[in-house]
Amino acid sequence: PKKYQDIYPIAFDADMDGLIAETLRVLRHWMDHGVRIFRVDNPHTKPVVFWERVIADINATDPDVIFLAEAFTRPAMMHTLAQIGFQQSYTYFTWRTTKEELTEYLSELSGEAASYMRPNFFANTPDILHEFLQHGGRPAFALRAVLAATLSPTWGIYSGYELAENTPVREGSEEYLDSEKYQLKARDWDTPDSIAPLITQLNTIRRRHPALQRLRNLRFHHTDNNAVIAYSKRTGDDTVLVVVNLDPHHTQEATVSLDMPQLGLERHESLSVHDELTGETYHWSSNNYVRLEPGRAPAHVFHVRRSAPQTGGTTP
Repeated sequence: PKKYQDIYPIAFDADMDGLIAETLRVLRHWMDHGVRIFRVDNPHTKPVVFWERVIADINATDPDVIFLAEAFTRPAMMHTLAQIGFQQSYTYFTWRTTKEELTEYLSELSGEAASYMRPNFFANTPDILHEFLQHGGRPAFALRAVLAATLSPTWGIYSGYELAENTPVREGSEEYLDSEKYQLKARDWDTPDSIAPLITQLNTIRRRHPALQRLRNLRFHHTDNNAVIAYSKRTGDDTVLVVVNLDPHHTQEATVSLDMPQLGLERHESLSVHDELTGETYHWSSNNYVRLEPGRAPAHVFHVRRSAPQTGGTTP
């Protein structure tokens, strides 16, 4: 979506071998200084074979080096870049904001494509401040962080996300006002409005639960409110259930109907769910009431355990 008119395009067909050799020299220079992850800007605008040869050469000697494709382009090309060597890829997560959009898109990413394409869910980027964040304020930043951190094994944020910076250069634009691409910015990282504590919590939860470090184990559960999404991940004996209010402006209520076998449970069993965000524990069955309030409790991130049979189950 961006036009870089101040960048001179390189003629890759003039001396492909020479360009590959010089690119490898530059990459290995920075690898010698400890760099192990390279974010490649717009790789889809260069010959695919160029990246295939470069990545293969690097990974032949350094298999731990990761190449992230910053390619917002046609799905077929994004999949091709993953298949020829890019270990991670930007995705359309930024533009998927509704329950239907998220369910459809994540079902695609966690299906057959997961065998070769590893998504990296950036909630924002230096170029992209989505209107959902512009108009949703701090609660929007919080709920999108929960989604990114629990839906994908890898997630990220651009500097300033913690402070809910959401002013565009103009209405209708996804560009930041006072973009950090063009200046150094001083920030008050100690402001009480920062969502940094939430981000720290989410990363702690991710380290604690192997289930969140996988993609193909994602399963969605029914809710009777389109503003509330529920999904789970299970790996071995570790099960995490997430319920998120997708509306940054209003409190939402819903009944969550659990697909119990996907949680490793019988349909008649009850379960103990411990909210890793609040420390509270509830006793649930297959159908459960939730009430999620933006700014206070936008989501539940539950650790699921079997419990003694119990009738019903609610959360305040």
